[in-house]
Amino acid sequence: MTTPRSQHLITIAFATAAIAVAPAPVHTQVDSSIQSRVDEIFSQWDSEMSPGCSVGVTQNGETLFERAYGMADLEWDIPNTPETIFEGGSVSKQFAAAAVVLLVLDGVLSLEDDVRRWVPEIPDYGNKITLHHLMTHTSGLRDWGSIASISGWGRENRAHDHDDVLDILSRQTQLNFEPGTEYSYSNSGYNLLAIVIDRASGTSFAEFSKTRLFEPAGMVNTQWRDSHRRIIRGRSSAYNQTENSWEINRPVEYVHGNGGILTTVGDLGIWNQVLTTGGPWGQDFVTLMHKPGVLRDGSEIKYAGGLMLSSLGDVQAVTHTGSTAGYRAFLGRFPEQGISVAMLCNASNVSTGATGQSIARAFLGNAIKDPNTPNYRAESAAFNLEPFVGLYREPMTGLPMRITSQNGVLYSGTTALLPLSGSEFQVGNGDRRYIFERRAGKVIGFEVEDWQYSERSFEKVPTWTPNRSELNEFEGDYRSEEAETFFRVTATQNGLEIWQRPNDRFEVHPVYGDGFRSGGRMVRFRRDEDGEIIGLSLSIGRVYDMRFSREGT
Repeated sequence: MTTPRSQHLITIAFATAAIAVAPAPVHTQVDSSIQSRVDEIFSQWDSEMSPGCSVGVTQNGETLFERAYGMADLEWDIPNTPETIFEGGSVSKQFAAAAVVLLVLDGVLSLEDDVRRWVPEIPDYGNKITLHHLMTHTSGLRDWGSIASISGWGRENRAHDHDDVLDILSRQTQLNFEPGTEYSYSNSGYNLLAIVIDRASGTSFAEFSKTRLFEPAGMVNTQWRDSHRRIIRGRSSAYNQTENSWEINRPVEYVHGNGGILTTVGDLGIWNQVLTTGGPWGQDFVTLMHKPGVLRDGSEIKYAGGLMLSSLGDVQAVTHTGSTAGYRAFLGRFPEQGISVAMLCNASNVSTGATGQSIARAFLGNAIKDPNTPNYRAESAAFNLEPFVGLYREPMTGLPMRITSQNGVLYSGTTALLPLSGSEFQVGNGDRRYIFERRAGKVIGFEVEDWQYSERSFEKVPTWTPNRSELNEFEGDYRSEEAETFFRVTATQNGLEIWQRPNDRFEVHPVYGDGFRSGGRMVRFRRDEDGEIIGLSLSIGRVYDMRFSREGT
């Protein structure tokens, strides 16, 4: 039987090899039914009262389809067009990776360079963090934007620049994990890469990209948003949907490399062809761009140079999504068919991955064969599911996971688990596995087998319902120098309220002993050997286990 990890290695090898073969044609022309399918996808944004999207599809570098929907500017009644400039969010990352690759080909950089060679402001954590770790989100560095949000000054509230990025990262006393042991998406890596390019090239990252990357590739409408104040002719505004209308939500920051690419769907189609052929830089450029990250156990992950190497059904795919403020983006390439899909939007309620994949499905047609959905109930009938039911905790982040049994099927949250044996379950229809461990006949936890991790486990824990007296123990002030903020904790009837200056409040509710949760926030209180509460640990999204000290202890 092919294991999930070995199957993934096959997928990566095939996706990379497919770049070099001559793509097979899918359509000689776009018929009206395909156009109608795409129009239907964007029907809710195809209005003079709504922002919308621009879409471009090419095959073997030739334009098949270009169309735009909705408005570029609602205040001035300017419609979107295929030539409208949008911000691409994290689609930007592949361009930062490409700039690094060009300097590698020049012999100036190596993917194995220690980031501290170029950015000594990063603390020495005792483990080398390479440029390739940064490119593939395997560095363990906390996401600086998440830390800024913890501080009360998130990315939409303050005009951060790269000095702010370095200031935040220089204060961090620990990593999320040891470099090379996990994949965890972090914008910090790509902002550091932009800084590395500044310092290694002797020119600004934006200027280097213009002269060495965009102009040679023929991308005449592409540049970095290195200043959010600069006037860009033809740029759309960006919007969030409110209850009854829309409000402006454009980025107000100077940081770029992680995001900040300003471009058109036409230029993105040109870029995808460069990633297929190598353009001015040849096969070595293509190979390095598609070099996946490697975890410490030797396994390859699905992420390369700002590119996700995956599949759509059984069709090999190289994709990335993007989301910044009210902008949304999708860029996908399907090497075997020669199809490229670019979508840029200025409406925050566009689902990037799902919408981009829907466009791709319209053009790939019968080339896609989706796997059959398992019959979870029938496959589970032979197993006793009850021992697996319960609450589990991941030790590093403290995040809980509840396993339930419903109608003869085991669930992790809302995702069905498919039994492969008496101890191993497949998560949904993917390649993630939970391998449960027993002790004295009882289930005590499980290990996660997935391309993102070399080591990740959950331990079974009892639920906890503290009384008011127990909740009162946690009251006090807690300070973090890493986030430059403090929390004031007070007990409520059913949990704790946390106040943060200037006047932000959120409530957390008990999950397991000393652990409280509110949405994506996990707060765990720390005790000394005498049982006295001395601090708390906050995990939120891309920041694991940030420590706060209790004042007065």
